[in-house]
Amino acid sequence: MISCTRHLTRGAMTSSSRAISHVTVIGGGLMGSGITQVAAQTGHKVTLVDLDQNILDKSRARIEGSLARVAKKKFGDDATSSQKFLESTMSSISTATDAGSVVKDTDLVIEAIVENIDVKHKLFKDLDSKAPHNVIFASNTSSISIADIASVTSRKDRFGGLHFFNPAPVMKLLEIVKTKELSDETLEVLKSFGKKMGKVCVECSDTPGFIVNRLLVPNLAEAIRMVERGVATIGDVDTAMKLGASHPMGPFTLADYVGLDTVLFILKGWQDKYPEVELFKVPESLQKLVDEGKLGVKSGEGFYKY
Repeated sequence: MISCTRHLTRGAMTSSSRAISHVTVIGGGLMGSGITQVAAQTGHKVTLVDLDQNILDKSRARIEGSLARVAKKKFGDDATSSQKFLESTMSSISTATDAGSVVKDTDLVIEAIVENIDVKHKLFKDLDSKAPHNVIFASNTSSISIADIASVTSRKDRFGGLHFFNPAPVMKLLEIVKTKELSDETLEVLKSFGKKMGKVCVECSDTPGFIVNRLLVPNLAEAIRMVERGVATIGDVDTAMKLGASHPMGPFTLADYVGLDTVLFILKGWQDKYPEVELFKVPESLQKLVDEGKLGVKSGEGFYKY
């Protein structure tokens, strides 16, 4: 619990005075472009940043195509309203290749880059020296401690986790991750921002994997270990969880859709940091499949062939 003393000494920022209007999203991949789209179509001015202009161009095209589908669903055959919606939303999006040049005029920075702590540290250390004191930082990481990422900055009370789910324009859930140093004021601003984006917000402490991945990834790993032990076949485990637990798909099918390299990356990170936790151990067959380039749906083969 945040102490009263710390609460009172964190400056004058309040949730009522800190509504988010300008968002800077770092990372032009699928997640970054998805977050950009949702923020823009809910009334925010957004700057999407990536080092590669080609990626930014592809991201804009991807966003425009996605918005066209949204407009079709929203307005049907009303071409005038659809075009107005599309043009208005796209006009709220700008792009840049230099993050440091745009954070001076933003309210919130959301990082959605590679899951590498050193790369994230380099980015946020640089941005911390250039962004005004009141700018809030957030990471979209799915597996790295928010406190660890924030450790290189001077704004730990204004640094939280905003974990969107892919595809961001479709998935309603937003995990808001609280470190021990995150201020109540910043938490309220992030919650208001999430709700304005139309997301269902859940709060979570800064624990490995937060809520969804903390439950999901060990479940996938245990299913793999169960098959390794000869308890059941891959197909029977999937069938059992679909029919016995009402899951929409079994753990092996889900792992293939998530990407076996992604599952492995998350487990390895946790295993390295918490070697005593058995649930975080990397199953041998998962490592073998990734080594063979069998990553799931995206490579055409994982636990199943596609």
